[in-house]
Amino acid sequence: MNEKPQAPAIEGWFTMDDKPRLIGTQCCACGTYFFPKQQRYCKNPDCDSTDFREVQLSRTGRVWSYTNACYKPPAPFVAAEPFEPYTIAAVTLEEEQMTVLGQVVTGVNVSDLKVGMAMELVLEPLHETDDDIKMTWKWRPLAEQGEQH
Repeated sequence: MNEKPQAPAIEGWFTMDDKPRLIGTQCCACGTYFFPKQQRYCKNPDCDSTDFREVQLSRTGRVWSYTNACYKPPAPFVAAEPFEPYTIAAVTLEEEQMTVLGQVVTGVNVSDLKVGMAMELVLEPLHETDDDIKMTWKWRPLAEQGEQH
């Protein structure tokens, strides 16, 4: 068993809890949610606010769309060698009704997904450094489709 500590691959994008959540922002004027965080101005065309609060977003949602990635992403992404294609899902968050695009856990392929399928946010190792194991967030189908976490 690896004794190295786990650390987020990108600081401030997600929590490292047993039930992780993405960290976003919400416009204090209109209530629009953003991920990644928005700090400068509200992108809602009907709002001109620059006031945001940090929020933890829903950790569950439903597949809006999905595809596979058959190319190796450029740096700074660290891909395993040899590169293997992976699945990407656009998941509409349960509470915020905002769609977040992200990688699906290892071993889940396009053929395993369906539009409307319930998904949850989990952590998975991305790569290992001399000091730690860099973790990233991914989408995983819920074990039981009626179950919400």
